[in-house]
Amino acid sequence: MIDARAQLGAVGMHAANMATQVAAANAIGNVSSAMAAANDAVDTKEMAKVMAQFQRENEVMNVREEMMDDAFNNEGIDEEADEITAQVLAELGLEMDQQMAGLNAPAGRKEDDELMDALPDLRSWLDAL
Repeated sequence: MIDARAQLGAVGMHAANMATQVAAANAIGNVSSAMAAANDAVDTKEMAKVMAQFQRENEVMNVREEMMDDAFNNEGIDEEADEITAQVLAELGLEMDQQMAGLNAPAGRKEDDELMDALPDLRSWLDAL
């Protein structure tokens, strides 16, 4: 009796395995027919032309990118621009200092006065400016 149950269980497993294989074969058949329809819809000569054009345009883009990188990555220009920028900012700073020299400072708060009393050296240094 136990042997018969084991035999029936094995036959059931075998049947389930076969059903799975049939389902997989049907799925592969459906995919194959879909791929055939897609192949029929695509003109291979036209696709080859499009791919060749894409490759040419991609190469042109790469050359332009290299040219732009070479133009913008010139270290001498960057250093010169940094020097000019620093010079302009320094000149502006001097002009602002001269403009600020004639202005009256706002009246201080009580905390500011206490701080100035505690640091007489700093106040004399600031007055000298």
